[in-house]
Amino acid sequence: MNTMHILGFLTCLVGLTITADAAAPRKPNIIVIFTDDQGYADLSCMGVEKDVTTPHIDRLASEGVRFTDGYVTAPQCCPSRAGLLIGRDQNRFGLTSNGHGPLPKEEVTIADRLAKAGYVTGMVGKWHLDPNHNDQAFLERHSIVNTKIPPKLHASYLPHSRGFLETFCGQLNRSSATYDLAGARFSEPRGVKTEGDRLDRQSDAAVRFIDIHHEKPFFLYLAYFAPHVPLASSKKYLDRFPGPMPERRRHALAMISAMDDGVGRIMKKLVDYGIDSDTLMFFMSDNGAPLKLTMADDPMSMQAAHWNGSKNTPLTGEKGMLTEGGIRVPFVVWWKGTVPGGRVSATPVSTLDVAATACAVAGLGRPEKLDGVDLSPMLMDGTLLADRVLHWRFWNQSAARQGPWKLLRVGSDKTFLFNLADDLAEKHDRATEQPEIVERLEKSLTAWAATLEPPGLAIGSMNPQEQKLYDHFFGLQPKQ
Repeated sequence: MNTMHILGFLTCLVGLTITADAAAPRKPNIIVIFTDDQGYADLSCMGVEKDVTTPHIDRLASEGVRFTDGYVTAPQCCPSRAGLLIGRDQNRFGLTSNGHGPLPKEEVTIADRLAKAGYVTGMVGKWHLDPNHNDQAFLERHSIVNTKIPPKLHASYLPHSRGFLETFCGQLNRSSATYDLAGARFSEPRGVKTEGDRLDRQSDAAVRFIDIHHEKPFFLYLAYFAPHVPLASSKKYLDRFPGPMPERRRHALAMISAMDDGVGRIMKKLVDYGIDSDTLMFFMSDNGAPLKLTMADDPMSMQAAHWNGSKNTPLTGEKGMLTEGGIRVPFVVWWKGTVPGGRVSATPVSTLDVAATACAVAGLGRPEKLDGVDLSPMLMDGTLLADRVLHWRFWNQSAARQGPWKLLRVGSDKTFLFNLADDLAEKHDRATEQPEIVERLEKSLTAWAATLEPPGLAIGSMNPQEQKLYDHFFGLQPKQ
């Protein structure tokens, strides 16, 4: 073979390689939007409350799948976020409730996994998995008494140390960021101050991340700080909800509307870059709304520990409870052209499934130890999920759901059984009528709890907050 033939052969080989690379399908972008204290009722596509308006999220639902039975792993912020981002029940690594953090460094986040698969990873908004002065075990472990947590130690628990290349991490008007809203990037996270509507600024940061990284597969975790208190919105959004209503409700609706506008901006940006068909998006809340029992329209000057204006209709209970009102949340999945639109599914799904699904579509298979399942076959062609039991443990409560049946244990002496197919509001206890189902679910719950840290079910007496909640919604009085 002469030199010209060799050169020709090599040219053809290079051409074939380039063609093969060009033909290789792009890994899908993955966006996870996690709202804060947004109740089950508060998307207009839910068809429950008439005053809420969310046209862009409704479009996600109409072009994708809305799950009526979507669950989080805990009815409280920190453990719920930990379960989502790790894909394992947070009780397996001891993050049982707020005050039992931070997220252990040994746990592998979705961002850690996807970064190894070639994804650019970004986080915007609320983190709440770093150490604070309520985490007593952490403080004792590091001999921190009445002093500030050392900045270097604290930084090692922030998202840029947990698999996220880019961060714009902050709840209000100051963030730890690797870029600013103009698109300038920094070699290390630095403080960035913003002004105006906090939700608009979080949307700005999400859109700017896409601007910077749209040419490569990316993973974006957008954790809006809304409609969590402190309730605050701008005139633009408040004016969308005129007329008489509780002022706290008006602010919640305005904040939800601001997040919806942000979703619309993200969808438009994906279209502008021609990557809308290459993007899998999840939209969920971290727990049910905190009703504070009676949804009292307390003065807006009263922020902490007051109703945030969101609703869980028609569910019973609220944040802090393993009733449906505490753990069943809005849950929408969208992937234009890949996930057929217009479907509403009653299949129970969990935020634990997000990590398993993300790993699968990114070509990572199913990593060991994940508790969730890959939803992509069901999303794409309606393949039924294998029968499974969902489990929960929180404070002095535990629960299990299989099919329509849900077992709920409260404190050390009360067990309920509900058939959610005909009793969504959990008003009719069927435990006495169905002892076999109670026994089966208790056996499953006990076996699962033995694998947790610490092991075992929560069987202590209710704490004061639980007592107040269950007395109000179920009339459970303290044991004499």
